Amino acid sequence: MDYAYFDTLNRARQWAENVMAAGRLSRHDCQAVFDVDTRGPDSLFAADAGASDDRPLIVAFMGGTGVGKSSLLNRLAGQAIARAGAERPTSREVTLYHHQSLSIRQLPSGLPLDSVSISQHHDAANSHIVWMDMPDFDSIEQGNRRMVLEWLPHIDVLIYVVSPERYRDGKAWQILLAEGLKHAWLFVMNQWDRGQTVQYADFIRQLHLAGFADPLVFRTSCMEPEGDEFAELLRQLQLLSGRHCMQQLEERNRQQRSGQLGQILQAIQARLAAGDFRQLENFYSGHWQKQQVVLQQGLAWPLRQYAGLWAGQPGQKPDIKLWDDWAQGCLCDMLDELVLLADQLQIPARPLKTALQAIAGHAEKRMAQQMELAGRSALLNPGNALQRFFLTLTGVCETLLPLLAMAAVGYQVFLGYYRGAAETGVYLGTDFAVHSVLLIGLSWLIPFFLHQKIRPSLQKAALSGLQKGLQQGLLAVDADIRAILAEEQDRHAALRQELAALITACQTVTPERKPQQGLLARVLVE
Repeated sequence: MDYAYFDTLNRARQWAENVMAAGRLSRHDCQAVFDVDTRGPDSLFAADAGASDDRPLIVAFMGGTGVGKSSLLNRLAGQAIARAGAERPTSREVTLYHHQSLSIRQLPSGLPLDSVSISQHHDAANSHIVWMDMPDFDSIEQGNRRMVLEWLPHIDVLIYVVSPERYRDGKAWQILLAEGLKHAWLFVMNQWDRGQTVQYADFIRQLHLAGFADPLVFRTSCMEPEGDEFAELLRQLQLLSGRHCMQQLEERNRQQRSGQLGQILQAIQARLAAGDFRQLENFYSGHWQKQQVVLQQGLAWPLRQYAGLWAGQPGQKPDIKLWDDWAQGCLCDMLDELVLLADQLQIPARPLKTALQAIAGHAEKRMAQQMELAGRSALLNPGNALQRFFLTLTGVCETLLPLLAMAAVGYQVFLGYYRGAAETGVYLGTDFAVHSVLLIGLSWLIPFFLHQKIRPSLQKAALSGLQKGLQQGLLAVDADIRAILAEEQDRHAALRQELAALITACQTVTPERKPQQGLLARVLVE
């Protein structure tokens, strides 16, 4: 058994299961990985033979109705082990002929064993060959074709039997072209006693067109066997059943399997490579800039109403939604457009949609919290830094200047009183009193007036804070969406790397194919 190949196949199938479960590829994209046929010739009789290198060569006669397949097997056995001609049954049946040392119980359980006719022989020369007579795949019985296709993976060598009258059969050629690379082929033009050289030459030309550069074609006649090439056919099969040829056939089988799996994985890789994340990011960047402007304009009125109610009723929460249904709908519509474009660009849409839906689901609460927090922060420190500096300065002046004025007036009163008492002069006049009152009043009134004019509006402060919170929230949403796009791109790249590793494993399992020489070059299509 080719353990390296089956390990790679199992890894590929597990990888496909994971990407399908994640929604990154569809069942249709990965189905070919699961449809890989793991059956092979080594599954027949391998248990009795010991190792796969020592197993017998599985040979099957295949052809259309009436070409004489069963007659050739009967001739080989020296007795009627397969019914032929008018006696051949129309039911599905495979006639199997093998050495007595092999046991039918070792056949895979999946095969329809109830439709197998078994005969044994004692010929040691053919002990390493298992002969099979396949049903007529072109008969009116539809089950015959299914039976042939069911057994084909278990066969090493197909002996393609034709007759002079039926060597151009269309159905036969379809199977030949479909299965040509998977088996070794020998060709028999049976009933040669009725054949002509021109038919033989034309048949060889047809084989050349099918890819056989130098096919082995044997002319046989069960009615007039003397002098035909049946003995040469047996000799070539005995050569193919030798250890060296069997090892080469096994190696080619491994190459075929690994090469097929590699081609399937390369097709999936091409599907993954088609995703254009750059175009998706460019679309998002342009669309998001426009969407931000729309959201800011559309939410301007609700924010102004919220700020007015908030400033007019401190401590009470206005009954207005900061991030309303309209804003949520705009965001969801944009995210839906992003998912739709991703699908058109052959980027996995399902995981992207799931991630973006999480953003949309938390957007309303998140944006409202962000705007309210920014609004509250703005109310704690209304205005800008320059405003707050002059507001503090006028507040200090509002207290300090009247005190200084009153100190100056008091000093003048004290000084006037002292002089008046000492010099017996006039104490203080009416003008002084009026000027003192004006000085003290203006020293308080001017800073108070400036303080009131400089004081920022709570409504404006709240509105500015809410707008700032909206901008911060939109920046956060933008960052989250870009992070999701980057994460999806990284995950996509990681999947491609994993797939590339599997393809490399297939290439490691399948060494560079060397051209076949000798007998194998004539029975194989490269």
